[in-house]
Amino acid sequence: MFDMSRFIRKKKEEIGLSPYALVFRGQKKTEKSVLRAMSFNMDTVSEFDVKSNDHLDSLKDPKKINWLNIYGVDNVSVMENLASVFSLENNILSDVMNPATRPKVEEVESGLFITIKMLAYDEENQNVLAENLSLIVTNQTLISFQEQSIKAFDPIRERIRKHKNKIRISGHDYLAFALLDVVVDNYIYIIGILGEKIESLEEEMTGNPQKEMLESINTYKREMNFIRKHIKPAKEMILNLVKMESDFIHDENRIHFRELQDNINEASELSDSYREILYDQLNIYHSSMSTKLNEIMSILTIFSVIFIPLTFIVGVYGTNFENLPEVHWRHGYLFMWMIMIFTTLSMVLFFRRKKWF
Repeated sequence: MFDMSRFIRKKKEEIGLSPYALVFRGQKKTEKSVLRAMSFNMDTVSEFDVKSNDHLDSLKDPKKINWLNIYGVDNVSVMENLASVFSLENNILSDVMNPATRPKVEEVESGLFITIKMLAYDEENQNVLAENLSLIVTNQTLISFQEQSIKAFDPIRERIRKHKNKIRISGHDYLAFALLDVVVDNYIYIIGILGEKIESLEEEMTGNPQKEMLESINTYKREMNFIRKHIKPAKEMILNLVKMESDFIHDENRIHFRELQDNINEASELSDSYREILYDQLNIYHSSMSTKLNEIMSILTIFSVIFIPLTFIVGVYGTNFENLPEVHWRHGYLFMWMIMIFTTLSMVLFFRRKKWF
C-alpha cells in the first residue's frame, strides 16, 4: 500500500540546493534500496537481485532486453553507482530523488528520461494515494525507479515469464510503453471505482437527501481533484512523448504511444465528467435542502397565521371587564369555540385552495 503525503511540501533546508545535487527531497518509504532485474529475449528469461557491479554490467547485454527496477530512491550511494555504471547525468538522478518532480519527458545523452505519478486507491481509508515513477530508457537497459516496493508491474512480469510474444523482442521503448500503460490503466480503474460511488450517490439524492450526503460529495470532490491534479500534467507529458523525435523510440513502436495518448485522454475526460457531476450534485443537494427548508417554513407560517386570530379571540374573551356582554351568557363559551373552529376551518380551506400546502 502507498504511504505518502498527498500534497508534497518543499522543506526549508532544500531551498538553495543545486538542482544537480544528489539529495533525497521526499519522505523515506523503504529501509533500504532494493535492485531487481529481468534480462530476457525470445528464448530465455532470467531474474535476479542486483548485488554487485558485475550484475549491473550484465544488464548491458545488447542481445537481450534488460530491465532494472529499483525500489527506494533515497540512497545516494546507489544513485552515484548507477551514474557511474550507466553514465547517467546527475540532473536526471536528482529529479529521480525528488518525488515532487512534475511529470515530464526529456531526452539526454544517456537516454530518454520519463517521470509520472502512479495512483492507487486505499480501500481502508477511502482515498487516492500517489507515488512517483521514473524511467530511464537507453539502448541497452530500461531503469525504473519506484519509491517503495509495490506490485503494480507484476502483470508485466508475468507476460514476460509466460508468453513468447511482442514484449520479449520489441525493445526497451516498448517495455517503457507497457509500464506507462499500466499506470494510465490504473488511472481509469481508480476513476471507475470512484465513479460507481458517485453514481450511486446520485441515485440516493433523487429521494430524500440527508446531511451525510454533503460530506460524501465533498469527499469524492476532493479525491477527483487530487486525481485531476496528477492526470493533467501526465497528459501533457504523454503528448510531448508522442511528438518527440527520439532515437530511443523505434518507429514501429510509435503507434503504441499514440494508443497511450488515447487512454490518458479517456482518463482526463472521465475525471472532468465526474467532477462536473459532483458539482451538479452539490447544487442539487443545496437546492433540495433549500426547498425542504422552505416547505418547513411554509407549514410553520400557516400554523402561525391560523393561531393568530384564535389568540385574538381568546385574548378578547380573557379580558377582565365586568360589563363584557358574553360573560353572563349561558352559551357564551360554546359560542366562542364555534367561532374558533369556524375560523380555523375557513383558513385551512383557503390555504388548500391556494395550494400553499
